[in-house]
Amino acid sequence: MAQLDPKLLEILACPADHHAPVAQKGEVLVCTECGLRFPIRDGIPVMLLDEASPGPRGIGGGEGIPAEEQ
Repeated sequence: MAQLDPKLLEILACPADHHAPVAQKGEVLVCTECGLRFPIRDGIPVMLLDEASPGPRGIGGGEGIPAEEQ
């Protein structure tokens, strides 16, 4: 697993209406608010809603990453 550049992670945000920050968890970026998971392919984050996977409670389930785990 390649860690994305921290400066890149600072500027990336969920493309959903709330534009919350994302955090890297393995080979995906997870929205800290809605829990959508965005794949990282060949070291490139794919930040398209059509490519996202739902979080544990589905899309918009509010199961993002708690602040203490970021």
